Amino acid sequence: MPFIPHTEDDIRGMLERIGVATIDDLFDEIPRDLRAPPLHGIPEGLCEMEITRLMHERAARDGLPLNFIGAGAYEHHIPAAVWQIATRGEFYSAYTPYQAEASQGTLQLIYEYQTMISRLTGMEVSNASLYDGASALAEAVLMAVRINRRSKSGRILVPGALHPAYRAVTRSIVHNQSIELVELPWDERLGSLDPGSLAAFEDQDIAALVIAQPNFFGVLEDVDALTRWAESRAIPVIAVVNPVSLALLKPPGEWGDRGADIVVGEGQPLGAPVSSGGPYFGFMTSRREHIRQMPGRIVGRTEDADGRSGFVLTLQAREQHIRRSKATSNICTNQGLVVTASTIHMALLGDQGLTRVAEACWANTHALRERLAEAGVRPRFEGDHFHEMVFDFGADAEGILERMAADGVLAGHALHAEYPQLPGCVLSCATETKSADDLDRFLQSLQKARAVAAPA
Repeated sequence: MPFIPHTEDDIRGMLERIGVATIDDLFDEIPRDLRAPPLHGIPEGLCEMEITRLMHERAARDGLPLNFIGAGAYEHHIPAAVWQIATRGEFYSAYTPYQAEASQGTLQLIYEYQTMISRLTGMEVSNASLYDGASALAEAVLMAVRINRRSKSGRILVPGALHPAYRAVTRSIVHNQSIELVELPWDERLGSLDPGSLAAFEDQDIAALVIAQPNFFGVLEDVDALTRWAESRAIPVIAVVNPVSLALLKPPGEWGDRGADIVVGEGQPLGAPVSSGGPYFGFMTSRREHIRQMPGRIVGRTEDADGRSGFVLTLQAREQHIRRSKATSNICTNQGLVVTASTIHMALLGDQGLTRVAEACWANTHALRERLAEAGVRPRFEGDHFHEMVFDFGADAEGILERMAADGVLAGHALHAEYPQLPGCVLSCATETKSADDLDRFLQSLQKARAVAAPA
């Protein structure tokens, strides 16, 4: 809501009605030493005009830099119609569609979303989305453990080249549930997972294998070989994918001989802006045989007594709806508004439009590689890429990034904090939003930043 409806008189009247003097009296059972102290640095309330001016001033501090940072949050062109439609009152103010008779529009949209994301990933079923890509992976790991009842180990093979935040979030969620994430090394030359390295786990009890495509370095994995290794041992495969890349790459449903079991990823590239870190949404699809282990909600299509089509919440396997012991999760939202924008975005682009976007992303990143080669900057890995590459900026990488940022160019994401074995390496991304002039400006800014002596 853009306003607070209760006046001071309203609040005072309600408190008098229930017989307390202040709102704090409603929480008097909480011991004083457990209460949070007052917030510091929070100004007094402002009027609408004042807060609008303040927010414009704050936004102006960010400026309008040329952005080549990806690393899980990608700057794509979003047609103006996407959020113009998504913020209409029918969508913008709609709540969770528990009552089918009052929520047919929202339910139909989610059903269309599920259809689109299932086709994009090559899978049979989709849920109504999750919080974000990282928590979607955690839910997929829990789901895979439930699926693979033969396994008693709770050990999940996870590539070290998977997004660090995904690994951290997943570990936080599952580590107290007797589940162990076993990290797999990447090939130093290619930057991808060597299928031969899985030989070390031939005779071990493994609950699931996670495959990232592309991985955090932007490198493409040998998904068929990895999937076949898991298939031959009846190990479920969890695919973590970039949805835009699927317009060019083989969908997870076609990996190996049978395809992945579960597919997750971040939906932000499909119509959500890079808006200071959110909100985003996670998508999840799977084989139909696993549908009763899928967390969250699933919208289905049916017919009423008169033969008219209708949409309903078909499966809601969370603890608010069924016995807690039978629930698959406690996911309380499906990020409906962002899913709305994503559905509109995919509908506007269509399959051909999404393919053109993916092709432009691939072409621009490879064009960036050619331009940086002119300055003697080479990719760190030789493997095939989609729309991100790791470049070796040298020992002064941090200083170069800072000086380029001061010049209005956000050149990439330094990797040394997450990957100490990659000093001086920077992950850069060029989506369809980048022009030839943008690539020229990147190169010029880089050359200028390298010409300045590193600070003592």
